[in-house]
Amino acid sequence: QVQLVESGGGLVQPGGSLRLSCAASGSFFSINAMGWYRQAPGKQRELVAVVTSGGSTNYADSVKGRFTISRDNAKNTVSLQMNSLKPEDTAVYYCNAWVVANRAPYPDDYWGQGTQVTVSS
Repeated sequence: QVQLVESGGGLVQPGGSLRLSCAASGSFFSINAMGWYRQAPGKQRELVAVVTSGGSTNYADSVKGRFTISRDNAKNTVSLQMNSLKPEDTAVYYCNAWVVANRAPYPDDYWGQGTQVTVSS
């Protein structure tokens, strides 16, 4: 019923930039929050950044000052501008959204398929 489609991943050099985008589609009532997680090989998935429908944002300490999350509520999209990329940022990045389906009592947690970000010289 709800799909999250990510785009924008790729290979960049350290210090470079990428912009990830995620679009939610389907039938739903609202989206409470959208964010980005990442998972590197052998590591747990971690929160990168999240933005609520009210505009409140939160970032992982490791990306503060370098990444910026933004959301277009009308288009149901979220973007992550990634600047000053480091090799440690290499991971699969997943779009996440808390979606309230039509007539649903609670929001459901949805995930995109993931997009690879590789930072290497």
